[in-house]
Amino acid sequence: MAVYEYDAIVVGAGPNGLAAAITLQQAGLSILLIEGAGIIGGGMRSSALTLPGYLSDVCSAIHPMAAASPFFQQLPLDKFGLEYINPPVLAAHPFDNGDAAVLKHSLYETADFLGPDKNAYLNLIGPIVDSWPDIAADVLGPLRFPKYPVDLLKFGIPALRSALGIANKFKTQEAKGLWAGMAAHSLLPLDRLTTAAIGLVLMANGHIKGWPIPKGGSQQIANALAGYFVSLGGKIQTDWYVRSLKELPSAKAILFDLGPKQLLEIAGESLSGFYKWQLKRYRYGAGVFKIDWALDGAVPFKATACRAAGTVHIGGTLQEIAVSERETSAGIITEKPFVLLAQQSLFDTGRVPEGRQALWGYCHVPNGSMADRTAAIENQIERFAPGFKDRILARHVFNTAQMERYNANYIGGDINGGILDIWQLYTRPALRRSPYRTSAKGIYLCSASTPPGGGVHGMPGFHAAKRALEDIWRL
Repeated sequence: MAVYEYDAIVVGAGPNGLAAAITLQQAGLSILLIEGAGIIGGGMRSSALTLPGYLSDVCSAIHPMAAASPFFQQLPLDKFGLEYINPPVLAAHPFDNGDAAVLKHSLYETADFLGPDKNAYLNLIGPIVDSWPDIAADVLGPLRFPKYPVDLLKFGIPALRSALGIANKFKTQEAKGLWAGMAAHSLLPLDRLTTAAIGLVLMANGHIKGWPIPKGGSQQIANALAGYFVSLGGKIQTDWYVRSLKELPSAKAILFDLGPKQLLEIAGESLSGFYKWQLKRYRYGAGVFKIDWALDGAVPFKATACRAAGTVHIGGTLQEIAVSERETSAGIITEKPFVLLAQQSLFDTGRVPEGRQALWGYCHVPNGSMADRTAAIENQIERFAPGFKDRILARHVFNTAQMERYNANYIGGDINGGILDIWQLYTRPALRRSPYRTSAKGIYLCSASTPPGGGVHGMPGFHAAKRALEDIWRL
């Protein structure tokens, strides 16, 4: 009988690598978690990017899916320092007339703000809020027969539609604009099938768990997960950039929190020709151009609601956002990009010097684009917050190449780990009975390039680890 140094090794300590490592360690196995960077976290890292004393989240900033994750909710992360802050307005969407639509924690308060579209909003989002505790594990997992098929159908029918199709349910500019901003998180043109799914999940989870800010930065989620993992007996080694299977200790299973491209580079010799062909055909989507700002005060939004919002979607009307996302997908540098902003330091004041603000934001760009979008982004913010540019003390910019250098999983700046369209929703990264198994025995993929895709929720890692556990116990 073979003797192994570890029962399993997990390569990559982002949210999914940490989730996989914890799941395996909870089963009583011996687990080594390896991270190529000097610090764990992947998309959850935080750093002083602009000026000393201004803490920025490098990638992920606001965490509705972390708070609502069926896996994370089972863990005692509060005992390891994780504390969430929910702003009074979860998300605001300003318009040129000085008004703004808002997402509030309360379903009915949000609906009331939408006036003539109140009932349409309640009919769309209400059933998902009610059924989410029962369907979350199926929505955020591989394709399988659901435990609650009727409830899942209530979500699935609208979720498979395009965002533009759903927008026809609303009459007002406010409701349509708010919806467009939510659906645009998909990084897809809004006329594509399944773009409604992202908007539905984000809105519903706002009413369930909010859109919280981790106190002290997104790094605190990673630190809490790592703290819990180590408390169970797990081992973490950083500054180890894995380039070959040959350099790894022996183990029954190896799980990669990496994308298809990296898996091919590390383990290509062990994979079948057909599986490698599938991985090479995997498609990546739009990238992001990200800016962090150090400001001498709060963003001077015209709309009062924006000044109390953790997240602000900048893009104007449904039509404007649809054009922006369509042009980006077609490889065009759009004139007025859709911009996502986060104002963490308004509510987590320890991130900045007193009276100052750290602002976080990005827009979508064609995959791999090297275009500088600084002026376009700042012009969009200035449009809804006159005087914003005068408050800038410093800025830090990430183009798509820099995003990929920061995290090798972000191919061409794609922070979703691959296009989340109807063709790659459940078949990521390849069409297989289990998307987490590779063609090589004992090698698994547990990254955002497996179902259910990107976001800080750990579900790909959890499901991949469960798959590996079933296989390990057969050995």
